[in-house]
Amino acid sequence: MINRNQRLLPIICSLALVVLGCQSKSPNDEGVSQITDKPNIIYILADDLGYGDLGIYGSEKIETPNIDQLAANGMLFTQHYSGAPVCAPARYMLMTGQHAGRAYIRGNDEWRDRGATGDVWNFFDMEKDSTLEGQRPLPEGTLLFPELLQKQGYVTGAIGKWGLGAPHTESIPTKKGFDFFFGYNCQRQAHTYYPGHLYKNEKRVYLRNDVVPPPVKLAETDDKYSEETYQPFNQVDYAPDLMFTEMTNFISENKTKPFFFYWASPIPHVALQAPKRWVDHYIQKFGEEEPYIGDKGYFPSKNPRATYAAMVSYLDENVGKLIAHLKKEGVYENTLIIFTSDNGPTFNGGTDSEWFQSAGPFVNDHGRTKGFVYEGGIRVPMIASWPGKISAGAKSDLISSHIDMMATFGELTGYSVVDTDGVSLLPTLLDEGLQKQHEYLYWEFPEAGGQVAIRIGDWKVIRQHLKDNQQATLEVYNLKEDPLEQANVAADHPEIVAKAVSIFEKAHQTPEVEKFRIPLLEKGFLGEKD
Repeated sequence: MINRNQRLLPIICSLALVVLGCQSKSPNDEGVSQITDKPNIIYILADDLGYGDLGIYGSEKIETPNIDQLAANGMLFTQHYSGAPVCAPARYMLMTGQHAGRAYIRGNDEWRDRGATGDVWNFFDMEKDSTLEGQRPLPEGTLLFPELLQKQGYVTGAIGKWGLGAPHTESIPTKKGFDFFFGYNCQRQAHTYYPGHLYKNEKRVYLRNDVVPPPVKLAETDDKYSEETYQPFNQVDYAPDLMFTEMTNFISENKTKPFFFYWASPIPHVALQAPKRWVDHYIQKFGEEEPYIGDKGYFPSKNPRATYAAMVSYLDENVGKLIAHLKKEGVYENTLIIFTSDNGPTFNGGTDSEWFQSAGPFVNDHGRTKGFVYEGGIRVPMIASWPGKISAGAKSDLISSHIDMMATFGELTGYSVVDTDGVSLLPTLLDEGLQKQHEYLYWEFPEAGGQVAIRIGDWKVIRQHLKDNQQATLEVYNLKEDPLEQANVAADHPEIVAKAVSIFEKAHQTPEVEKFRIPLLEKGFLGEKD
């Protein structure tokens, strides 16, 4: 264990990201809105937050008054999707506007072939050697939309979890379009909210925490009902607190400039760790429960349900504090805020998605949530708020995706988009002009057996078990009639299967990274080619 007293603590708050000026809009010849001045944009990406984890989306157990109010003041999307059912590819697709059929990153990849000495999953090794941190870097020349915003005069910042590169590479936030970054470079480090260090731009900031690497499982001799047993997993510097301070400082320091801020919150991804005041609140609400003693990858928790709810409510509290800060600095009226999640709720680490109904109206069982292309794994909440521009209390059932952000922000701020699979959502947000519709949405995921999904209007076509030893499936669902994806009607609708085949032929490209390849797909959507 590396002792916290042996560390430096240069936690200097300097985050930037807020606003400028008024904005006006006038229709062009096609009736599409044109933005003449630049608004601020804050994009909040929660981590593993389910469609049903928010009050406004139907949660009856978790309290989220600030996010609910954000929806009341803006627009609620009911058919919004992640680009992928897990972290890294979802973030890649968000930032590039590319769907999974041609994305460079299509799954989580810890870049084990980097040639570094040591174990990329060993927290002690990573603490000693920063070359072991991070995920597979993006290819040189990969364009992320924050770079385009910078060219439009935006100052750009980010806090939270990166996951799209590694230290000492050209694939870190400050070399991919962000003027400022504070948080976890590496997804693995984000498996604890009390890490040994975070990154401020290119350099480590050491925290007053011991390095306690997951996984930890309680021994039979441990008293699982004693608070003292869990003390090693709840330390001094809670990373989300530090990151939030950096964000508000950044906003204050840049409030005279147009800004884009990417709040890539690690919450509520496990491990289960939350401020005690919120945990105590939910213990009182839920009552005592059976402790979670730990398993592969994460830490034990004395009150796992209370802690999960506490994490979501803590995030909600900070959304409220952010809005208050924007108002205090006089930039709230000219700021577009978008809130969403990277994928559906998880199934491990002590979470209980079935009890919370975290996937909302969709199936909450393992195999139907995070890591899978069913609705519970890829349909996510999305709320957009912009005072005076987006109608309060509006709701949209537009089929939309993370990949639409590049085009949306391009139309909003004036940069040209030449290579995206997304469409601009600005006509829907502003209720002006004609909204372009997706012909289809496409998912390709090489993990959990190998999966593909295509949404075509109300229809969803899924193929599972494309990369394991089980029999590959062909499933067709009408989501309007069967949102739970229970009645496979593939045999009754060969025309939908044929349409999926034709879409696949233009959407799928062989992945550059061997790990992401699904050999059966190289024979076609139905594996029919020799």
